Amino acid sequence: MNERMQDKKNRKILKGVVLSDKSDKTVVVLVNRLVKHKRYGKFVKLGKKHKAHDEKNEYKAGDKVVLEACRPISKDKHFKVLRKI
Repeated sequence: MNERMQDKKNRKILKGVVLSDKSDKTVVVLVNRLVKHKRYGKFVKLGKKHKAHDEKNEYKAGDKVVLEACRPISKDKHFKVLRKI
C-alpha cells in the first residue's frame, strides 16, 4: 500500500484505504508508508490522511483505492480516486 509510482503525466499515484465517505463527493483515504529510523534502523509505519475527490460517491469505508494527484479542487482536496483495488 505504500508504493509510490509515476504515471505518464508524472502525477503522483498513491494507494490507501478509505476511512470516511460521509462528505458529498469526498472520501478520506489513509496512505501508509514504511520509513527507516535514522538512529535505530527499525522500520516505522507512518500514515497520512488525504482527502480525495469521488465524483459519483461510489467508494465506501474500508475500500482499497488508488489516488492520483490533480489540480486543487478545494482547500484540502488535491487528489482524485482513480479506481478500486
